[in-house]
Amino acid sequence: MAAPVPPGAPRPGNNPSSQPPPNFGGNPNSLADNLHNLNINSAAPRAPPPFPSSSSRMPGVPVASPPFSRPVGQPRPAVPPFSGPTQSSFPPNVAPARRPAPPVSHPSPFASMAGPSPSVVPPPGARPAAPFGSSPYTPSQVGPPLSASGGLVSNGPPVFTSGALPGGQRYPPVGSAPQPSVGLPPTMGMARAPPQAPPPRFLGSSMVSAPPGHPVQPASPFSAAPQATPPPTGYPYGQPTWPLQPGQGALPPPITGSPQPPRMFGMSPPLPNQSMTAISPAVGQTGAPVPGASKIDPNQIPRPIPGSSVMVHETRQGNQANPPPPATSDYIVRDTGNCSPRYMRCTINQIPCTDDLLTTSGMQLALMVQPLAIPHPSDETVQVVDFGESGPVRCSRCKGYINPFMKFIDQGKRFICNFCGFTDETPREYHCNLGPDGRRRDADERPELCRGTVEFVATREFMVRDPMPAVYFFLIDVSMNAIQTGATAAACGAINQVIADLPEGPQTMVGIATFDSTIHFYNLKRALQQPLMLIVPDIQDVYTPLQTDVVVQLSECRQHLELLLESIPTMFQENRTAESAFGAATKAAFLALKSTGGKLLVFQSVLPSIGIGALSAREAEGRTNLSAGEKEAHKLLQPSDKTLKEMAIEFAEYQVCVDVFITTQTYVDIASIAIIPRTTGGQVYYYYPFSALSDPAKLYNDLRWNLTRPQGFEAVMRVRCSQGIQVLEYQGNFCKRIPTDVDLPGIDSDKTIMVTLKHDDKLQDGSECAFQCALLYTTVYGQRRIRVTTLSLPCTSILSNLFRSADLDTQFACLLKQAAIEIPSSPLLLVKDRMTNLCINILLSYRKFCATVTSSGQLILPEALKLLPLYTLALIKSKGLRTDGRIDDRSFWINYVLSISTPLAIPFVYPRMVAIHDLNSKEGDQSLVPPVIPLSSEHVNDAGIYLLENGEDCLIYIGNSVDSDILQQLFSFSSVDEIPTQFVLQQYDNSLSKKLNDLVNEIRRQRCSYLRLKLCKKGDPSGMMFFSYMIEDKGSSGLSYVEFLVHVHRQIQVKMSS
Repeated sequence: MAAPVPPGAPRPGNNPSSQPPPNFGGNPNSLADNLHNLNINSAAPRAPPPFPSSSSRMPGVPVASPPFSRPVGQPRPAVPPFSGPTQSSFPPNVAPARRPAPPVSHPSPFASMAGPSPSVVPPPGARPAAPFGSSPYTPSQVGPPLSASGGLVSNGPPVFTSGALPGGQRYPPVGSAPQPSVGLPPTMGMARAPPQAPPPRFLGSSMVSAPPGHPVQPASPFSAAPQATPPPTGYPYGQPTWPLQPGQGALPPPITGSPQPPRMFGMSPPLPNQSMTAISPAVGQTGAPVPGASKIDPNQIPRPIPGSSVMVHETRQGNQANPPPPATSDYIVRDTGNCSPRYMRCTINQIPCTDDLLTTSGMQLALMVQPLAIPHPSDETVQVVDFGESGPVRCSRCKGYINPFMKFIDQGKRFICNFCGFTDETPREYHCNLGPDGRRRDADERPELCRGTVEFVATREFMVRDPMPAVYFFLIDVSMNAIQTGATAAACGAINQVIADLPEGPQTMVGIATFDSTIHFYNLKRALQQPLMLIVPDIQDVYTPLQTDVVVQLSECRQHLELLLESIPTMFQENRTAESAFGAATKAAFLALKSTGGKLLVFQSVLPSIGIGALSAREAEGRTNLSAGEKEAHKLLQPSDKTLKEMAIEFAEYQVCVDVFITTQTYVDIASIAIIPRTTGGQVYYYYPFSALSDPAKLYNDLRWNLTRPQGFEAVMRVRCSQGIQVLEYQGNFCKRIPTDVDLPGIDSDKTIMVTLKHDDKLQDGSECAFQCALLYTTVYGQRRIRVTTLSLPCTSILSNLFRSADLDTQFACLLKQAAIEIPSSPLLLVKDRMTNLCINILLSYRKFCATVTSSGQLILPEALKLLPLYTLALIKSKGLRTDGRIDDRSFWINYVLSISTPLAIPFVYPRMVAIHDLNSKEGDQSLVPPVIPLSSEHVNDAGIYLLENGEDCLIYIGNSVDSDILQQLFSFSSVDEIPTQFVLQQYDNSLSKKLNDLVNEIRRQRCSYLRLKLCKKGDPSGMMFFSYMIEDKGSSGLSYVEFLVHVHRQIQVKMSS
């Protein structure tokens, strides 16, 4: 066995003296270059054209390159990971085709990034040269261009077609996306009235029917529905790449018509700013129990109803910011100065001038930043701009990047920074005269001067070493439990299939190791006849043997790798070692990646019990404490010791991003394990209880999406704000070594970072406040980029403007993440009370200072936040805040929420439920997704079948009286008694089964998640699980929706009178 290579050893072919560790100063700007890989079963890729030459570019002129598009051709056959019944082979969110690498025969336009850096190399662990300080900071493109056409470089993700789907899709549905003209924002326009005659209401309010004796206001004479121009039909972006299941027909035609804001069940169109729910005046005044609850009509209370059409959102109109559409709606963005709300949203779309005004409102001021979010297929692509060796223009004081809100003066010779107010000289080569309107004459031709999101090519100034290669290391648990449950075979099968999806080219490197109580590396060098196992028995002081042979070029070891993955389950099938050295194995794999950085993907099945970072079973103690309501129970949701945290910080320092796939049937202490992915920009995947029948397909699809989604390596992110506002804190999956910057060994399209803000000075009413997120990263093709996202919002000193411009989705995402942060450090009851009080205080402020109606019998809600009580109740009843859940389930919930995106936040706690027993009756309905049903057991019929999904899990509830013919058509059994405990959805030769498969695929596409399917029936634990999601019902987890509204109303009245 070869001697271990010492930590920090140089990469092959590099001079050790010029090889710094992959520390944070390298290249954090890498957007996944495979945005086009989100489609399924694409044809073999055609060779991309050569890169455009960079020698003759004018400074700041966008590089000529086309938008990414995935070649369409014959799909390769879908191969399920395992034999036997499987679901549609690939979920609608990933494409098994291989990514083309940049052509080797053509010179790279980024030649300046190659070769050893002339600058002094920092010591290991040093941060990169001030990516956010004196050096300019630039974004990077997500992969090489795939087609040659003139114009600006297009850096956006693959285009998906869109349809109107409730719950906020991540992938727009495949089909032609209608492009209606911009209409009024949802809160300003009039939604269609429901079929029944609505009660009269105040202008701008939706009112739940009032009890007798309350005066009724006349209906508003103003009702203008926004007009829309239907777009051309067909597939403007080529044929859909989502794989159709056997027997599946063509995709639905595009939706046309006027964009409709979300409507409420049984309510007439919402009015501008106020919503009232009538509650008996006697209720709540004396603090007595709730006799008046029955006075509220459950059919008239606010509920979400998704819009039915695509709307077009221009980010600015008339030189003013346009409030964004709901995050969960279907919209197309026209970037006219502000960034797309997909990349950055603010909780309030007008910024309060003072901290006192913000405090009075009770609302949070925060940004949700998702810098690599997947755009709508019809969105304009992000342009890549190359300023050459000089780098992008920046403010010399605060280092803010050039953007549409920097003001040029003195005939364009100087410009004023919109963040710090400093006046800078315009670089001579960037000078341009001003037009009569005061703008530069070339403003509309330069993306950085007219777009809210742009990507700059990073210069050598932003690099402390060459951009890192794409390195993937797979670490597989082969302990007895993993082998016997089929988890090892599932992991090997999934890895074997995704190898073909890794980026091709000489820079792509892979490695593999297995572990139980010892660690087994494999020499994959092509010269060997077969892979050679290298065992590391020391799990207290680990090392990596033959480092240069353990991580090798993919092109050199593909055959060995496939052979090894097929052999591992057989090699260890008689293994009787029950222990797992997870911490030691992870540390050893890190040592193999230390010189380059890269992605480490760990497949873990049992509690790590020996070696570095060994854990003990805290589950039994946890169950006792939680059921007894012990005050210290929340500590079981904290890491058990600091060992794994210290390891994670070291991993992040050397740009190693860790993802953990937990395939288990027992407690594994996710609270402790998850600290590694959370600190390194990774993710936890959780399969409990692991099923060898139904989970391998999800494991494969999760792994495939993890590797092919838009992503980047060695990233650094910073958010800058205008004077008067500053960043208070960042929350998400990252490592932070200095207060101003966030270090991200890995960043991808699904990760969202919450940035909380605070006032440090008074803002001027009528002025604008700007926010800019700069993400420096390396693409999977080794290009260093800076993605700059800018948002400028008006300032206001009027409280009612804050409520009118509140963003419900972002406010609730902020509330959800705050709960996840507090749960491990506070008793559950305190967290529930705090979340409820945050909701009450917002509504109290509106009632006290802004409401126009003073009747004590009415609960008055701001129009923009009328669903806040419902979502707050859903949060209180969610798995993370319930005392009856498993510790690991709650730990996973916390970790999932910390990086969840805004469009998925509400559906995660308030799932979508639809009826599937009558799919055939909706022949005229062009949408794949049936109408959404309120989460109340009143709406669940015993003769029906219902699908409920939250973006992670999908439950199918079968009533006891369902027609046997329907059961036979959908599931191939005819009695409820035959419902299997493990379930794989299959498509049978009938229209109902086809529609169900189409529906499930559509949801998977929207959520960018394969979803675990589970059948549920009444009187069974699975049925209890299904009904635990009926948020509007009263149960052990809390009040009913009507009771909660009465409780909120009572608390507001008490506070008003005190």
